[in-house]
Amino acid sequence: MVYFSLQCNLIQVHPTQTTHGGADGTLWRRPIPPIDKRSAKSFIRTNERIRAREIRVIDENGEQLGVMAPFDALKMARERSLDLVEISPNAVPPVCKIQDYGKFLYEKDKSDRAARKKQKVITIKEVKFSVTVDEHDYQTKKNQAVRFLGEGDKVKASLRFKGRQMAHRDLGYKIINRLILDIGDAGLVEFMPRMEGTTLHAIIAPSKKAEQQQQPAPKKVAPLAPADSAAAPTPAAVPAPAAASAPVAAEKAPVEV
Repeated sequence: MVYFSLQCNLIQVHPTQTTHGGADGTLWRRPIPPIDKRSAKSFIRTNERIRAREIRVIDENGEQLGVMAPFDALKMARERSLDLVEISPNAVPPVCKIQDYGKFLYEKDKSDRAARKKQKVITIKEVKFSVTVDEHDYQTKKNQAVRFLGEGDKVKASLRFKGRQMAHRDLGYKIINRLILDIGDAGLVEFMPRMEGTTLHAIIAPSKKAEQQQQPAPKKVAPLAPADSAAAPTPAAVPAPAAASAPVAAEKAPVEV
């Protein structure tokens, strides 16, 4: 009977079958060094993990060094203080490049993040109807469907039959077909109305016109004025003349003796 413990890497064997270890029948072993999580996630072989007999080698400058054994290529990479990274494992022979493995992972993660930013995540939003839906509720849900399509999402129009309503499926088809006609150019029918159990549903995808309207228009840059038509410098303002001083007082009257 054998017990495995992942936390302490302990293997406990039955005492009668143990040849090494303590008196309690436990056998200890050295922990296995962990594998790089980034390389394990992307399944990239590097250095000693390359098991092909022959590989095509590219140096750090992008020049081909030819086909050689992995041992010789790894020796060249060690001399340049770099790593041997397998970049095309499905080729015959596999293609490996001498480069810095950490820098390679950083550039790969950076390009993946840039690609994820450009992706458009399309969600499916459901609009539910009933056979006895009135006009006001129908118009409200139709406007919701048009708004969802304008935002770039798919719309699932569903209608559930209850009880004896299953005998009047044509009423449900009329409601869904009316919705498709009312939406018009705002959406394209991806799945025509069909029954699944007691539910009738159809899927409508946004049209290309709606996607183009959703994209912001490019900004227009105003043209610069030519240098020749630059406005001449305005002359300096001439100071206004000072206000005339008050008239001199009249001569003094003669003094009587």
